[in-house]
Amino acid sequence: MQTVTSADGTTIAYERQGSGPGLILVAGALCDRVALRPLADELAGDFDVVTYDRRGRGDSGDSTPYDAMREVDDIGALLTAVGSTAAVYGHSSGAALVALAAGSGLLFTHVVLHEPPYGPDDVDTEDEGAQVLELLAAGRRREAVELFLMLAGMPREAALETAAAPGMTELAHTLAYDFAVMDHASPGGRVPVDLLAKITQPTLVVAGTASPPFMVDAAHRIVKELPAASLCELAGADHVVPPEILAPRVREFLSRR
Repeated sequence: MQTVTSADGTTIAYERQGSGPGLILVAGALCDRVALRPLADELAGDFDVVTYDRRGRGDSGDSTPYDAMREVDDIGALLTAVGSTAAVYGHSSGAALVALAAGSGLLFTHVVLHEPPYGPDDVDTEDEGAQVLELLAAGRRREAVELFLMLAGMPREAALETAAAPGMTELAHTLAYDFAVMDHASPGGRVPVDLLAKITQPTLVVAGTASPPFMVDAAHRIVKELPAASLCELAGADHVVPPEILAPRVREFLSRR
């Protein structure tokens, strides 16, 4: 494990493996750097891969009050650590954070957005998110995780099992951070059209055909809004894709000039 200091003085823990062009992997909700390690293992033969603990998770520090742009600063600090330029991959709310970082001007060579969970314009998700935040404020972390997972499309029994997994409640408070990331560029977590227009790098948008329909729909809309994007649909895949299936598609895209 290595560390880097973000702009506000927060320590960000990361791991680095492989050799080649830089690649930063950004995890989604309720995940630390361990979650993306299998994908990093698959890609390390071709890339200098960085996995890290987003602030408030794992071995990274935190600061208050939370601001989504501090997480952009965290990625910027990692970018400097790997040589000032790299490709970036984000999964789920991590993809929304990557979109925010790319739209803010960080020097990525390529951008991969894997199912950022933007909602449709005609559906108000703010009340649902407020329910999760209320449970967190009341100290009911496990229930907050359960509700969040069900809102994300996970069946009830699977959500209850996942919420009971070791370490899950320790990450529960960072759900508030993910909601803030989703709301930062577009209130209500809708597709952030103005932000996407600022992403000029070659971009791959990944979606599994068995994922919740709102995520698949969002992926199609994102491709239409981005200046330089292509869509990768993974037949039969859901929101979490085995690394041996995902890595070849990411590798092929990142190899393009």
